[in-house]
Amino acid sequence: MFDRYNRKINYLRISVTDRCNLRCTYCMPEDGVQLLSHQDILNFDEIVEVTRAAVRKGVDKIRITGGEPLIRKGIIDLAKMIGEIDGIKDYSMTTNAILLDKYADDLALAGLHRVNISLDTLDPEKFKAITRGGDIQKVFDGVQAAKKAGLEPIKVNCVIKENNQEPDALAVAKYCKENGLHIRYIKEMDLEKGEFSVVQGGSGGDCGTCNRIRLTANGTIKPCLFSDISYSVRELGAERAIDLAIGNKPQSGLTNVTGKFYNIGG
Repeated sequence: MFDRYNRKINYLRISVTDRCNLRCTYCMPEDGVQLLSHQDILNFDEIVEVTRAAVRKGVDKIRITGGEPLIRKGIIDLAKMIGEIDGIKDYSMTTNAILLDKYADDLALAGLHRVNISLDTLDPEKFKAITRGGDIQKVFDGVQAAKKAGLEPIKVNCVIKENNQEPDALAVAKYCKENGLHIRYIKEMDLEKGEFSVVQGGSGGDCGTCNRIRLTANGTIKPCLFSDISYSVRELGAERAIDLAIGNKPQSGLTNVTGKFYNIGG
């Protein structure tokens, strides 16, 4: 599938929930958010139907996101259902790793290839402050469980304020080097202001080569994180929604005033 700017679209990011077990300061307000009702969130069969339609159209890279995907009830069953779809070459998940120690082996058995883990500091107190209560030891345990389960390469997403020479970023980089992990620096973004940049160590944020579309937890296909354009798979059907999203994918991201990171998947 190619969009009107001749970019090959082969990557689908699937947000399976808008819920999270952390409250990161750059992702959601301290007092929480208005969550989607259960009937508004796609069920497993609907998610698989959209994924199959996307794969038929040329998508071969799938990433499960959230919120935090590991808190979705039955996530291993969904991971297995998606993993059984022929044609997927790269199958991954982005997680905060708080529950990864519990699920890593089952995710690998379900067919998941690898994980991306969010980690912005090695300081337990700073981590607790950034995440509003998170236990960093659970992240370390999750990393080791993922390595043991073979969910590699493990990529670490480190959010930075300005550059990768910040003390916390340097500490995370050292940890990654010592543990055979791949670090990716993501400058803090703002959807409403349209503030974003290319991910250092990855391809996100590079509009000229963007190859992705997104499925939100409530069933809309979005062609761009920094755009309000979306198409409902329930109203239009999966194939039509995908076609419209790709056909109207903007050349470059601008702003998004209708979505948030926690319900789009970042």
